[in-house]
Amino acid sequence: MNEKEIKSILIIGIYGGLAQITAKIIQKKFPNAKITGVDSRNISLFKKEKNIEYQRMNYTRNNFEKLFRNGKFDIVLHLGRMSHANSNPRAQIAQRLDLNVMGTNRVFELALKFGIKKTILLSTWHVYGAYPDNSAFIKENTILRASIKYPELRDVVEMDQLATNWMWKYQHEMETIVLRPCSIIGPQINNAITKYLTNSFVPLAIDFNPMMQFIHEFDMANVIASSILTVPTGIYNVSTDESISISQAKDIIGLPTIPVPLFLLEQTAKLINKTVWSVPNYLLDYLKFPCLLSNSEIKRHLPKDIFRFTIKDSLDLLKLG
Repeated sequence: MNEKEIKSILIIGIYGGLAQITAKIIQKKFPNAKITGVDSRNISLFKKEKNIEYQRMNYTRNNFEKLFRNGKFDIVLHLGRMSHANSNPRAQIAQRLDLNVMGTNRVFELALKFGIKKTILLSTWHVYGAYPDNSAFIKENTILRASIKYPELRDVVEMDQLATNWMWKYQHEMETIVLRPCSIIGPQINNAITKYLTNSFVPLAIDFNPMMQFIHEFDMANVIASSILTVPTGIYNVSTDESISISQAKDIIGLPTIPVPLFLLEQTAKLINKTVWSVPNYLLDYLKFPCLLSNSEIKRHLPKDIFRFTIKDSLDLLKLG
């Protein structure tokens, strides 16, 4: 597949900041391709862009089927995973399972039915789980253990596994890529780790200081856009070569923290939940145990200069944002 063969691209979840950045990059990389961005959220205020069409729709079977039939897409970017950042994970798990798991299954069924050339799904590093026995750098064939301890992560694990199953089963009929990025941060990203880093008076375990990886929103969008042509079917961790301790990251942001012993971390988080913002329970373990990704597979297929932002750059820009 080359640039001239790509005439139409679908981006699911266009309301999200990462999807919007990705659309702008694709617009430049593929100037002759029509981009259709869909979302169930209100996109009425989005400005019209050259070669970009926005549609608001509920992710039902009938709506999706009509969209795929009329759009005649070559590429589908599934960036519409429902986040845990803005909701009570336990209260809305049914809604997330429907959107993240059943919705993803609909996407793959229709991609196969309508002859989509390539589908790219955005997963997350959280699927691996944060455990004290994690290997130094986790590879893509590592067992996904996140939902064992935290049922609220069941939807993202099942979504990832569903995409992986489709990838291997239909690898000769459609290219499929599953991307598992480390923590994506940036002014337009509103995920749980961004909220943790940019909120005052957040709990920080004084007796644990795990190393973490961060990738700037622009770099992640660039990886997604570049994957259309250069990355073959497969599962790929996405991270830069750098890592930083969580306490150093908080120091760069420069906001107050609440240093507490590990055994008080969960109790402090519960207090914060009632006053400032909701700290997802699963996030606490990622603040205790390292979960670093090996990026060797994705680097084999991407330009050497694709990552423009260091971790410090990314954190500095997040602070300014």
